[in-house]
Amino acid sequence: MNGLRVLELGTPGKLRTWLTDLTLAGTKTATAGLLSLDYEVEGEELEQVGERLVLVDDSGGRVAEIEVTRVELVPFAEVTWEFAQAEGEGYESVAQWREAHRRYWAGEGYEVGDSTTVVCLWYRLATP
Repeated sequence: MNGLRVLELGTPGKLRTWLTDLTLAGTKTATAGLLSLDYEVEGEELEQVGERLVLVDDSGGRVAEIEVTRVELVPFAEVTWEFAQAEGEGYESVAQWREAHRRYWAGEGYEVGDSTTVVCLWYRLATP
């Protein structure tokens, strides 16, 4: 979109709307993806620090531009509490983050093991 890659948070519907709203409020400054599912299967390159992405809403419309501030490839079992908090979704522990994400990805048809590579993408709101 306008020469930039697009970031769609979660799945369409209430989840995407909620995650997008958290980002616009500055509460959510990170998101997780699976290297094998979200990048390799879809033929997507990893984001780069400094890259700008267009954040889209549930209907695919532009709502903001974000700037990537950090990208880490981490085994699922080693995702940190710092990252879980940066996702801004109200987790009370990294164990709760892991359980919620296992459930989410299982719902998408993908079983996550402790060694599954997670792309931890950190960002900041660049332009509303």
